Amino acid sequence: QVQLQESGPDLVKPSQTLSLTCTVSGGSITTSYYYWSWIRQPPGKGLEWMGAIAYDGSTYYSPSLKSHTSISRDTSKNQFSLQLSSVTPEDTAVYYCAPFAGHFGSWGQGTQVTVSS
Repeated sequence: QVQLQESGPDLVKPSQTLSLTCTVSGGSITTSYYYWSWIRQPPGKGLEWMGAIAYDGSTYYSPSLKSHTSISRDTSKNQFSLQLSSVTPEDTAVYYCAPFAGHFGSWGQGTQVTVSS
């Protein structure tokens, strides 16, 4: 029922800010007991949880990414967003949004983001 869709640019230059938006349909990000999460997978590497915003607006971040990561939401549009500042080529990855409630479900298709000049 719940569907998520990532959107944003596919190419970001080093030192810039990567901004992605996840649009949620079939459920409200404000009334579900979900942690709305961002996960990424660099080429040849495993999945990495980045952070999440809960239904009440509370935010949580991976300690390794916290200094560069910001997750926000627009409740009127039923969207939540990811901002990753000062990106480097190491941030090249497929980025996913997904709800978490004990496990991840209803993942978006993922969006490829390449950091390159």
